[in-house]
Order: sequence, then C-alpha cells, then structure tokens
Amino acid sequence: MRIAAEKLSWSVPGRTIVDDVTLEIAPGETVGLIGPNGSGKSSLLRCLAGLRVPTTGTVLYDGEPIRDWDARRIARHVAFVEQATDTDSDLRVADVVGLGRTPFRDRWRGPGATDRAVVAAALARTGLTELAGRHWKSLSGGERQRTHIARALAQRPWCILLDEPTNHLDIKHQLQLMELLASTDQTVLVALHDLSLAARYCDRLLLMHRGHLVAAGPPSAVLTPARLADVFEVDAEIGLDGLGNPAVSYRGTAHGATASARIRP
Repeated sequence: MRIAAEKLSWSVPGRTIVDDVTLEIAPGETVGLIGPNGSGKSSLLRCLAGLRVPTTGTVLYDGEPIRDWDARRIARHVAFVEQATDTDSDLRVADVVGLGRTPFRDRWRGPGATDRAVVAAALARTGLTELAGRHWKSLSGGERQRTHIARALAQRPWCILLDEPTNHLDIKHQLQLMELLASTDQTVLVALHDLSLAARYCDRLLLMHRGHLVAAGPPSAVLTPARLADVFEVDAEIGLDGLGNPAVSYRGTAHGATASARIRP
C-alpha cells in the first residue's frame, strides 16, 4: 500500500508540532523516520495512522483520503505500534496478540480457525510462542514490546507504522525485529533513534527537525556529518559497517552548526 501526506500539519494551542510535511512511501518500502526528541516524529506517525486529525493537509492510502475511512477500515489496512503501552488487564500474551484480529471479526463472534492460525504465526515470527500463556504483568518491557509487534502482525496489515519499537529490546531482538521489517513485503515506516540501525535496514530515511521534513532519501544521502551537526548537534563521522552500509560514530556534541566533522572512507 502506498502512503502519502500532502502539506500535512498538526498543531496544539500555541505550537505547531508537524509543519507542512509532504511525503510518499511506496508499496513494500521500509522507511526509517529519524530526528531529535521533539521533532514531530510521533505526531506525524499518529496522523499517518489516522489516530490524529491533521490541522491542515491530507493523508492518503493508495490515493484515497483517509478522512473518508472509518476506524475499522483503517485498522484493516494499517497497524500502529506505540513506544510503550500498558493495561490494567492481565491478559495472556496470546490474547493480546489476538486483539489484532478484532477488525476482521463480528462484534459477537469469537476467534475462528483462521484467527488462531494467524495469531500462532505472529507469535512464531516474534519468538513468543513459548510465552503465549504468560500473563501481561509478568512480562519484561522488551517482552511487552514484542507482544505489541506480534499483535500488529496479526492484523495482517498492508502497512505497519512503528514508533521507536527497539527502545525496550536487547541487541538480539533489535536485530531480529529490523530483519523482520526489512524482509516483509508490507509497507513499513519506523521511527528510530539508532541511526546506524536505521541506515542498515531501511531503504530510505526521512529526517524530521522542528516539525519539518528536512531531508529524504537513501541513508548515505541523508546521513552526512554537516546535517548531523545541524540537526542533532553532534560531531559525527560516517563510515561503513561490515556490510557496506553507512555507520555513524560520535566524537561528542557539536559546538554550533559548523562543528568539525568528516567522512571516513
């Protein structure tokens, strides 16, 4: 599914959080959304997911404005994974993942054979099969995050939007998640803080700064020392990892936009 935003803005009283953003994500692309804290990444994701109504502008799914779609139809096409969520209910892991099937069931009908098979597949893809019977309150932060990712997969959406999904994961599960996202044929937009992780697994990067989309393109084009100094206020080197992908290393904080920075071969 193709996702697009045209001149999208979202404001709260006295402040514009997302400012005149236009973008397009092609079907099957894995795109990383990067930027400092407070740059508007989470708000942009929520607008794209239909969870917030833009102040101005339009969000389109395959060319159709989603303002014409109801919540159930959106949920059948797009899954959204938040940074962190909690619940007072002590559901089992399998039950939480099963919530991803809600848009496809009648209100009074329980899960059928297809629903159970989809949930089992989502648990397997996220390494949670052995935890299916565990209760929510017994889970670690990383296990809860993986459960929410499995719930999103159980929706079998055309597009997955994720807001910093690696925050609570250890290194192994960060890599497994990014490998999963990069290998899927679904359209993926994922907000990330780890710039090297984003460069390794994403086809393109979108860079947000103070509500604006300031750069978009391949990781090697977006991640430059000068841009990292200006946007992130860090003195950085851009090298290559063992697979030839851009890798960011930091020498310290930048002293103004003209901080020394160089590209290492």
